[in-house]
Amino acid sequence: MYQLYTRAGSGGFVVEAALELAGVPFECINVVKGTDPDDRFRTVSPLGQVPVLVLPDGGAMTESAAMCQLVAERHPQAGLAPAADASGRADFLRWLTFQSSVMYPALLRYYYAQRYTADPQGIEAVKVAAVAESDRGFGIIDAALRGRSWLAGDRMSIADVYLLMLAYWHPQAGKVAATWPEIERICAMLRDVPVIKDLNVRHELW
Repeated sequence: MYQLYTRAGSGGFVVEAALELAGVPFECINVVKGTDPDDRFRTVSPLGQVPVLVLPDGGAMTESAAMCQLVAERHPQAGLAPAADASGRADFLRWLTFQSSVMYPALLRYYYAQRYTADPQGIEAVKVAAVAESDRGFGIIDAALRGRSWLAGDRMSIADVYLLMLAYWHPQAGKVAATWPEIERICAMLRDVPVIKDLNVRHELW
């Protein structure tokens, strides 16, 4: 069985969604910020960050996007990602990676600005730049969604759920819905998915 070290409001949201949508059993282990639940957690995640996914074979990994891709590959019946030879596969990999490498780090720089400057007077500048970078990413994705149903084509994928999570992490509540209509369209559809609705009770994204 999978074990997921996570906490409300973290990137564990999208991994929980992937596991739930795949219909596989897993155990959630809540990690209180600033504490280590057990020795293994710190070994797997030296930075003490969640999520951490322990696999049924005993292996473990960090990085939420990688976890989502692994779950999608191991449980293809769930349709969380296009097959390796499908036309939407390249878009799936592109946009999942874009979100995890560009937008997720930008939002982290906003919420943890003190980590990214040695000058206490520079924290506000870090935040301003972080929002600008995340907004640039949202604009790029919004443009890419024009004329298509989902990020990877005609079917929802876990990359779309990743986008939902990032959209609700935006520090300016309501800006995504007001500024990027294609992203809001995706979010509106996902808000009606029962698994996503249930997860929101704990994570309170919206």
